[in-house]
Amino acid sequence: MILPILQHAIAQKNEALRYEIDAKRRGIELTDDDALPRGREFERVDSTYYVGYLLEGYYKYNHSADYLGYQNAIPILLKAKNLMEKDFNPMLKNMFSNLDYLTENYNRFQDYYSICNALKECYDNIEMPDSVMSLLNHIATYHFKKDFFGLYYHRAWTYHRNRIFTSAKYPFLKNSVSANERMAFKYCYEGLAFINQNKKINDEWFGENQALADDLQIYHYLALLHCYNKNYDSSFYYYNILAQYGMISWNNYAGFQTEIGNFANAQTFFKRDLGISYGGENILKEPYYYLPQLYIYAGRTEDAINLSNRIIQQNGSRPGFGWYNIALSRSYMYNDQLDSAENALNKAADFKELHIGTTLTQEQYEFTINLLRVNLLDRKIDELKFLHSNWWYSPTTLFKMAKLKWQKLMAEYNTCIELAYNPDRSRMVYDLFCSESTTTFDEAWFLMKDFNPKFFAQKYHNYQTTDKRANIQRYFKLFEAKFNYEDGRYKTAREELENILSNTKLDTQNEKLFLGRLYEAASRTYKKFKNQYSRSFYNNLLLETYPQLIPFSNIEISMRLQTGGIEDATTEYITSQLTKTNINWTNNGVVPVVSIYFERRGDKYQATINVKSSNNLQVVNNSKLVFSTPENVGKEIALRIFGKGGNVVFDDSDEY
Repeated sequence: MILPILQHAIAQKNEALRYEIDAKRRGIELTDDDALPRGREFERVDSTYYVGYLLEGYYKYNHSADYLGYQNAIPILLKAKNLMEKDFNPMLKNMFSNLDYLTENYNRFQDYYSICNALKECYDNIEMPDSVMSLLNHIATYHFKKDFFGLYYHRAWTYHRNRIFTSAKYPFLKNSVSANERMAFKYCYEGLAFINQNKKINDEWFGENQALADDLQIYHYLALLHCYNKNYDSSFYYYNILAQYGMISWNNYAGFQTEIGNFANAQTFFKRDLGISYGGENILKEPYYYLPQLYIYAGRTEDAINLSNRIIQQNGSRPGFGWYNIALSRSYMYNDQLDSAENALNKAADFKELHIGTTLTQEQYEFTINLLRVNLLDRKIDELKFLHSNWWYSPTTLFKMAKLKWQKLMAEYNTCIELAYNPDRSRMVYDLFCSESTTTFDEAWFLMKDFNPKFFAQKYHNYQTTDKRANIQRYFKLFEAKFNYEDGRYKTAREELENILSNTKLDTQNEKLFLGRLYEAASRTYKKFKNQYSRSFYNNLLLETYPQLIPFSNIEISMRLQTGGIEDATTEYITSQLTKTNINWTNNGVVPVVSIYFERRGDKYQATINVKSSNNLQVVNNSKLVFSTPENVGKEIALRIFGKGGNVVFDDSDEY
């Protein structure tokens, strides 16, 4: 008889301690700064009661900004969940038995929701999708009649986000991208059916509009899924409904607009989302990654750099830092600042990124860094050729080039291996535009151009009949023509390029990169046919449209050089450096004009650079460069002639 008496006494004592904890807990929010010390205090009072672990675990989750933080929160939250289920399992199972019971025990239900939601987020944030699915499936066993937990759309999201993997890695997955996508759709439609099935009782308990709010949550994911699966009419249908009720993600809609080639609209909607307050600071703010891409398409490389730098300064080293540095690297690259591009890319490579609040993944992160490195090395090689027109006679330049080519070969190999083992490569790379891709159509070219041009020419020929996106057709045609050129079919390439040039209507303000690549391809092709007039014509259009491409295009453009101001040994040395670059300096014919005015500024020099096209269009306007010694200044000026950015004061330690 002693044991039951002791058990009863212990139970009474525990009940008193828990009553004390509940009383002291009143007024404490999970997000309060003193939640952690109060949680630990409650754990000391009663280590078998869930409340202390809830406060501690939620505090750690809420204050996490890196992998270790979320990892440390998981066991505490898991303990809170297990202890709560141990003590309140019957209550949870009967939570929706009637409205009075739910109302009476709603605070306990809210605690359970907070524990499970924080635990799910921790699993998600450190890439543990199997644990996410296990948790969601476990919650589903309670058969709550209203899906406060988002069980259906979270499972759909988890399948979609991990679609490239199979059951070999995560047992819950299917064994192909398409099968995983079908599961994502299945959960969305099952979620809508669940909402409708319980609509009558939930309308009585929570109000008549409750079902609509739940439907809209799932519509958000259906819009994303249909866009990814290229069902653009269906995607637009759901986005339209979401917009009507003020529930649309302008960021996602902007990605949809980018994918179908409405670049002006995409800019508008990404900008709209810039001012929206996000659900937390420790998430990737996707507009700051994707808007710089659109600025690059539009030739607004300085705007891309400024936007990327702005978010990096605001964000610091929180999640998103790596992605923003990738965007910055890309922006510098198209502004011809290759050293700055490499520095930003290295920062991204060295950063342990968390992919929070996004479908973007670690695999995409690594692939994007590697692909940009291929792009960067390719540009470095072309820059050497541009700055040293007789590079094959210079042992020093040949050595630098051999080293860069070896580095590029290794980077290309790694990137191609990643691509070969990615079952989603068609969608992420070959389709050229995808709202969930992290690379651009131009970067895709740098990867594919060195491999099997005949295969890719046919591939992009086929895209023109199988892909429904009218505004992307011109990109497929350009790629087909460029691959035919690479395969030595110059006549076919010329005919295809002339067709594009004659019959294409596009957004000239926001598709300057496309136009630049088109004019570049036309110039190279007409060179093969020794058509100097057409070659010069498209060189000039390229200069007017996207001059930063010229130093990396292996195009020798004819220009007239005019110098003014002081003349001394320094300025003569700089002028001599300019003559050694891959620019055909001439005084004959109607050609673009480069004007350089040298003056002294104390113990320094200043060069003012102006460039006008053969149509008298101002390409570079009063670009300033201040320097002390002439070493490498001529090479820097040669790049700034074509719109390269950079500091006004030249760092003479730069090597070329």
